[in-house]
Amino acid sequence: MQNDAKAQALIFDMDGTMIHSMPWHAKSWVVFAGNHGITINVGDLLARTSGRTGAECMRLLFGSDLSDAECEALVHEKEGIYRDLFGNHFAEVAGFKAFANAAVARGLKIAVGTAGDRHNIEFTMAHLKMDPLPLAIVGGDEGFTGKPTPAIFLEAARRIGVDPARCIVFEDAPFGIEAARRGGMQAVAVCSSHTAAELAGPHVIAAVRDYEELTQSHFLETLHAATA
Repeated sequence: MQNDAKAQALIFDMDGTMIHSMPWHAKSWVVFAGNHGITINVGDLLARTSGRTGAECMRLLFGSDLSDAECEALVHEKEGIYRDLFGNHFAEVAGFKAFANAAVARGLKIAVGTAGDRHNIEFTMAHLKMDPLPLAIVGGDEGFTGKPTPAIFLEAARRIGVDPARCIVFEDAPFGIEAARRGGMQAVAVCSSHTAAELAGPHVIAAVRDYEELTQSHFLETLHAATA
C-alpha cells in the first residue's frame, strides 16, 4: 500500500475466502438441480453465480420472473443441502482465524461482506468460533445487489466507519475482486478456487494460496495500520 494510504480495515468475503466451502457448494448445486430435474454444468454455474446473492442465483437458474418468496424458498432448500454436506467436513482456509486475530491485534478493523444468507452466516460463525468477532457482517439477503457490484463491501465499510479507500478486501472469486475495484478498495486474492491470473487486477496487492502464506510473508507488517 502507499505510505499515505493507511489500511484501517480488512473486509473478508466468506465462502472460499474464510472457509473451504466452495467444493461443497458445488456438490449442493448438483443435488439441488437434480431434485428439480435440471441438468447443470456446475463449473459454469459457479462461474456465473459466485458472489451473487441467493435470489440472483435462483433467477439466473429458473428465470427472472420468480417472486421474492419463491426465491427465498429455493435458497433455503439449496443452502440447507449445502450445510448438511459441509457440516461434517467444515474447514477454514488455512490460517484464517490466526491471521484475523493478528490483524485485530495490530489495530485493524475486521468485517465480513458475503453474498451468503443469514443462515449460512450463522452456520459459518458457529463453526469458526472467531474471537473477537467481526465488527460487522453484511449478508446477501439484506437487500443489497450481489457482486460484482460493490454494494455489500461498501455497506461493510460504512458499518465499521472506514473510508473504502482504507479497506482491503479478501476474495476468492472474480466477481468479488471486481466488486472491490468498483468500490475503490484494494484486494488480496485468495487462490482457493481460482488462479492468481483469474483474480488479477491493478488493485490486487497480493495473491496467495491461504493465510499461512500471508503470515509467513509478514503481510500485516507491510501495512501502515492506523494505530501502528
